[in-house]
Amino acid sequence: MQGSLSVVEIDPDIMSGTPVFAGTRVPLYNLFDYLEAGDSLDKFLASFPSVTREQAIAALELAREAVAGVAGSDR
Repeated sequence: MQGSLSVVEIDPDIMSGTPVFAGTRVPLYNLFDYLEAGDSLDKFLASFPSVTREQAIAALELAREAVAGVAGSDR
């Protein structure tokens, strides 16, 4: 998997510090909004061509790891 630095960028000068896909102005929450609405990853990627499939998958993996870390801390 790519490092989080190549996937997520947080910069106060870009979208007021909203986490975006690195090298774009596409907020990460857009990916989750699409998936929550039942849209496919392909539909998200077609709507935001500046985001690569690799970036989107890496962002999902980061989210999974974050959730697993929180769930693992309860044990």
